[in-house]
This record gives sequence, structure tokens and C-alpha cells, in this order.
Amino acid sequence: MLTNPELTRVLFLILVLVGLAQVCGWIFVKLRQPKVVGEIFAGILLGNGCFGRQHSVAQFVDIARNQGNILDFVYWLGLLLLMFLAGAETQHLFSREERREVGWLLIVGTGVPFVLALLFAPWLVQSSMKGPNGNRISLTIILAVGVAVTSVPVVSKMFADLKILDTRFARLVIGVGVMEDIVLWLALAVATASAGKTMLNPRALGFHLVVTCIFFVLGLTLFPRLIKRLNKASFNVLARSSPTGYALSILLAYCVLAGLLDISMVFAAFLAGFAVVHKKRKLFAASLETISKFSFAFFIPLYFAVVGLKLDLIRGVSLWMIVIFIVGTSVVKVLSVSMAGRFAGFAGLDLLNLAITTNARGGPGIVLASVAFDAGIISSTFYTTLVLAAVLTSQLSGAWLDYVLRKGWPLLAPRSPLVIPTLP
Repeated sequence: MLTNPELTRVLFLILVLVGLAQVCGWIFVKLRQPKVVGEIFAGILLGNGCFGRQHSVAQFVDIARNQGNILDFVYWLGLLLLMFLAGAETQHLFSREERREVGWLLIVGTGVPFVLALLFAPWLVQSSMKGPNGNRISLTIILAVGVAVTSVPVVSKMFADLKILDTRFARLVIGVGVMEDIVLWLALAVATASAGKTMLNPRALGFHLVVTCIFFVLGLTLFPRLIKRLNKASFNVLARSSPTGYALSILLAYCVLAGLLDISMVFAAFLAGFAVVHKKRKLFAASLETISKFSFAFFIPLYFAVVGLKLDLIRGVSLWMIVIFIVGTSVVKVLSVSMAGRFAGFAGLDLLNLAITTNARGGPGIVLASVAFDAGIISSTFYTTLVLAAVLTSQLSGAWLDYVLRKGWPLLAPRSPLVIPTLP
């Protein structure tokens, strides 16, 4: 049990982190940058990148972080809430008319970078990228996901800030991001399942991966239907009296089940968000808005601040790894999306807008790095590389969209009207 001085230290550290995250986030928004970048920068300021280099500050932060694991719990809660809300965004999908365009962007724009990373992994994966539980399978999957991922939360926030959330361009990008997130989170779940298990019986490892895949399929099909029936059940007093508490209970239930099955809780939180609003978003619209406001005011900024706090910008930085990874993955992603856009019927500025925007790794890129690092799959050097890649690609996307809009250029050219020939 924590003593009063110990609890005071933890609460003071949380107060400073949340306050810095909100202030830095506000400053970065004023600078026309994604708010999440400012929240991460707040953690860097308090970490060893700035004030944390002072011995007294570093000692206080280390003591506060290690007392009762309270900060770790709040960090994980912020992460789970972020993924829960990202899963709820799966209802903001594309229209039927846009399925062909999204299909090309998903299959080629996401599939090509993912497959290329898998094929060239034997030459790309280095020992410096490996964590204590990392192996070639898990590292290869993390690398492939890191190349292909697009940030739904960050691009959604950017679209909202730029007042283009209701545009066809936004629907296409978010639709692609949502569909690829479902597949890539399954890949991440497989990576965490295989981490540190190279010495196990292949049958045991195979069983674990099969359980993960079954959980994924059930989470997208059967579980949402069961929860839909549970929502309407006459005995479900909680859903009627406290929809917010009920929605959070579903999140916790998913995470507990995933924990019992030794499946990534981050992956479970994403599926929980999908299940809660599955074709019935209006039922929990007010509750999700309440959860979103409180989460983005406290837990999620704190999560991103702790991500920045974890960054080792002194011993955990490899400039050559950062440059090669960011430049190489960005070129592959931009070329793949441009090729996909061509197949989908886009041209010119449309291709550039789609390619730069879908290259934003943002929140999912940071979550990928956090989950892989906490699972011991990747080293601190590769963790820093993934986080910086997520930050810089998001900054580039936000700056580019702002520039295009200020110039008055269209994000997507209007569809050509269908010309019906008239009979003479």
C-alpha cells in the first residue's frame, strides 16, 4: 500500500504530464501541427531529452514511475481507450459507390508495402532491432505493419480540425485506414503471440496463433451479434440506466477474455469498440461522446506523454536507422498508394494528396511501437525509430493538407458526370 508521500509523487507526476501534454498540444495546434505530436513532445521535455537530463528531475521521475505501477496502469488504460474509440470509428465507412476505389487503395496501397516488407525482411531485419523476446517471425511482422499502417485517429482528428471530415476525400482515407487496421491489428496480435516462443513446441505456438485468429473472427462476426441481442435484453438494466458504464464494461470484458487467452488486450479493445457500435451507433452515441471527451482530455494525452517519456534520445537513437526507415518506408508507401490511385481512376494532385495522407502513421504507428516494445519484441532503438516515424509522417501529412486547402486546391477532383448519349 502506498504511503501518502509516495502517492503524492505519482499524482504530481501525472499532473505535470497531463498539464504539459495539454499545453504542448495546444501550441502545436496553433503551429498547424497534429496535437498528438505536442503531447509526445511533452513527455520528451520531461524525459531525458530535456529536463530529465537533470539528475534531480530524472530521479524524481524514476521513483514516481516505479511506485505502485500506477503510471503504468493509467498508461495502459489510455492505450485501451484509444483503441476502443478507434474500433468505434469502423462505423464511419465508405459508401457503396466508393468500394472500388477503397478496394484498390487497400489491396495495392497497403498490400504492396506489407508484402514487400515480408519478402525483404531477411535483409532488412538487423540484430539492433531485436528486443529480449524478439525473434525473426515477430520482428518481420512488426516491420511489415510499420511500413503499411495508416493512422485512423490522427487523420480523423486532422480532418476534423481542417473541417473536411464530411468530404469524399476523408471518407476514402478513413475507409482505407479502418479496413487495413482490422487486418494489421490481427498481424500485430500474431506477432505478440509468437514473441519469445521460438523455444516452445511448434504445436503449442500454432495453437496460440489459431486461438488468436479465432478470437479475431469471432470479434468481427459472432460477438457483435451477441452484444446486439444483449443490448435489447429486458434484464440488461445497466445498458438502460448507464450506457456509458455498460460500454466500458464491454471494453473490460473483452480485455479480460483476451488476457485469459493470452491475446493482446490492445487488439481486444479495438474489437470491443467495433462490437459496441456495430450497426447501432445511435444507441451509444452520447455515451461514446462522453467517453471520447474524457479520454481525450486526460487518459489519451497522458498515454502519448508517457510514450515521449519512454523515448531514449541519448542512448536509443540510431540516425542511420531513422533516416533509412522513414525515407525507405515513405517512398514505398507513397509509390504504392499512387499506383493504387491510378488503378482506382485518380490522377495528378489527387494521387499526391492520397499518398501523403495515408502515409501518416500517427496513433497506430505509436501503438504498434508501444505494444512491440512492451512485449520485448523490439529494442529501444527501433522503438524510437517507429515513434519518430509516426510523428514525422503525421506532421508532414498535416502540413501538406493545410497547404493544399490554403491554396484553394481540391483534395480530389470531382467525379466526371455520367454522359448518356441521346438518340437522334
